[in-house]
Amino acid sequence: MTESFKPLSPQRQAHAEGVIWDDLAGVVRWTDIATSQLFAYDPATGHVSDSKLPARVCCFALTHEKGVLLLALEKQVARYDSRDGSLHVLEDIEPDLPGTRANDGRCDRGGNLVFGTLNERGPDKVASFYRYTREGKLHRLALPKAAITNSICFSPDGGTMYFTDSPTAQIMACDYDAASGDVGQIRVFAQLREGFEPDGSTIDADGFLWNAEWGASRVVRYAPDGRIDATIELPARQPSCVTFAGPALDRMVITSAHLGLDAAALQAEPLNGAIFIGTPPRGHGLPEARYGYGATA
Repeated sequence: MTESFKPLSPQRQAHAEGVIWDDLAGVVRWTDIATSQLFAYDPATGHVSDSKLPARVCCFALTHEKGVLLLALEKQVARYDSRDGSLHVLEDIEPDLPGTRANDGRCDRGGNLVFGTLNERGPDKVASFYRYTREGKLHRLALPKAAITNSICFSPDGGTMYFTDSPTAQIMACDYDAASGDVGQIRVFAQLREGFEPDGSTIDADGFLWNAEWGASRVVRYAPDGRIDATIELPARQPSCVTFAGPALDRMVITSAHLGLDAAALQAEPLNGAIFIGTPPRGHGLPEARYGYGATA
């Protein structure tokens, strides 16, 4: 394990994902998809709180209202107020495809939630990438169909979108317009080693992409030209997502998952499913884009 990265609590989670630093609330938020729970970690106190939702929370976005989140549940987009627990469904997701659910996502620099779906019934590429606009409209992006969408993030200027179909072991990039949702110039950004899959990603202030490499026990920092710039080795086989955290955005939180690992692996490697916190070898983060009007782009 990179020496500076340690579990932030004794908890081990089945499928932690979607980790984000909420600067308005001063907490790190993430979801455990498998248990339909949202978590919040307060670095000032070390306390971890959790909330149970009526469906799996696959990804979420911050809004400009403190404590209010936009959720991509299994099959619905919903508004959730963490202060009183109220939940309001806004839109159905792929109601004609019962074998899919929402997966990775985050806001673009213009305040729209961009997320994808995955096929829970096999490897067929039936999943898509979507944009839920600031005006509350759901549109499919003109990107290739996928089996497991992941790694959605945006360059500092918002003009490049990164994404993946995880089983391909390739992180892709495309030109992206936050105002219209138009995409173009789809290209390979990075090729992973055979047998490993790109999961959640984030972009730092220098425009470098940090990717949690599922199955490889590491997080990789890619330069804007796609070359590997740095790695963080972890004692967890399935790192799942990464974010910068803290008032200076100079700390890093990495989620992992023990989903699918057998009892022997869990006993031999007790940090599978841990949430790690530490100082990255270089770089610092950008403020997380928030859903809705008030975005800077």
